[in-house]
Amino acid sequence: MSNYPAVEKLPNKDRMKIGRHQIPEQEANIRRANFKEVNLGYTLQMAQEEAQRCLMCVDPPCIQGCPVNVQIPAFIEQIREGNIAEAAKILKTDNALPAVCGRVCPQEEQCEIVCVLTKKFKPVAIGNLERFAADWERENIGIQVPEINTKTGKKVAIIGGGPAGLSCAGDLIQMGHDVTVYEALHEIGGVLVYGIPEFRLPKSIVKAEVDALQSAGVKFEKNFVVGLTATLDELMEDYDASFLGVGAGLPYFMNIPGEEYNGVYSANEYLTRVNLMKSYEFGPNDTPLVAIKDKVVAVVGGGNTAMDGVRTSLRMGAKRGLIVYRRSESEMPARKEEIHHAKQEGVEFMLLASPIEYVGDEKGKLVSMKVQKMELGEPDASGRRKPIAIPGAIEDIQIDVAVVAIGNGSNPIITRATPEIKTNKWGNILVDKDTMKTSKKGVFAGGDIVTGGATVILAMGAGRTAAKYINEYLSNPEFVWEW
Repeated sequence: MSNYPAVEKLPNKDRMKIGRHQIPEQEANIRRANFKEVNLGYTLQMAQEEAQRCLMCVDPPCIQGCPVNVQIPAFIEQIREGNIAEAAKILKTDNALPAVCGRVCPQEEQCEIVCVLTKKFKPVAIGNLERFAADWERENIGIQVPEINTKTGKKVAIIGGGPAGLSCAGDLIQMGHDVTVYEALHEIGGVLVYGIPEFRLPKSIVKAEVDALQSAGVKFEKNFVVGLTATLDELMEDYDASFLGVGAGLPYFMNIPGEEYNGVYSANEYLTRVNLMKSYEFGPNDTPLVAIKDKVVAVVGGGNTAMDGVRTSLRMGAKRGLIVYRRSESEMPARKEEIHHAKQEGVEFMLLASPIEYVGDEKGKLVSMKVQKMELGEPDASGRRKPIAIPGAIEDIQIDVAVVAIGNGSNPIITRATPEIKTNKWGNILVDKDTMKTSKKGVFAGGDIVTGGATVILAMGAGRTAAKYINEYLSNPEFVWEW
């Protein structure tokens, strides 16, 4: 039964004439002064018209482009038919966090880039439609709990409440296993709550999807640091298997003079203070940061985290927000949408520039940054042209706050306390790429702790793969643990 009338199904040649629907958003001059969500979401009419654009391919490449293999044409067809609840149900068969993924996943590099429409037209707005279906369900009928298989009596510990752990937990609970997620911080969500700002991903959205997992039977233990509160071996005494999804939470710095000055932050610390300590609420919560209002904030880096940091600084009242990046804009790893939004909001881009020293006053407070101007040489191992210093081209820029957003290393706490888990030279846990099993029997791992810093959806894909093989390990006495 339809929730709404269906949109008439047009022939493919007519579908291709429909233009892609731009998602409505707050005006830049308004949104840069608040932490409300930038993108406002599709209306029902927009969603159904956008769904009409999908050609319903017999062998849809978009599914292969999705790290969790969402049945994309199936859920889109249900939107066109007006069956929004069914669309949300199809989504959640493969994706435990559809409202999150519809907001922060780089669809333009995954499912949308392989859409057959891209040969002549713009791809179907798969991410916007995913968001629409998930939001409609939450706002109209509440997030529905998926069907749970008969209980197996097996218990699994998930270490880390971020996207990898939540995805793994969502699949395992449906398979009938008892699942407990252990999280080091006081809120569940990992990078979804401490790293991504409110204006891109509201905390209420994350909480609603976590609450849905809890309604399905997943248990959560907060403020529990595995490796310190209890070792993994101690925890495993009560569990049949475990999954390590602790992320890459060790911030990198550039190891240049002056990084110890008051006012120099890692992006992790800066965004955690804003997000989890709620300094964005001002008033009683404005103390976790050095005062930002009317100050100059420079964010070093060119990824999504850098854009999050600089756009946050403007909302905190900064007089100027600068991106300092050692390559050109075309090499920036940030999503094009995030760069576009940053420009609209007044972010300044200092390209082909790299800090070489932070300068402080006699009280240890940051006052300026020395920047080396760069030019691009031949491509390096990443495929991007290598930045090369221009001799003598150094500029001293007055700033009040610096945020270093150049990447993160693997969380070392668990592996230090569990030396039999093998890691590579960067501290990433080594796994069998097909099954996600580690060198320690019964322990699986996935997400940024394995790959290094990557995307939410790739971490979720790893969590789903691990869940599949955890289930096999727990149910198949013949499961071979060779590594």
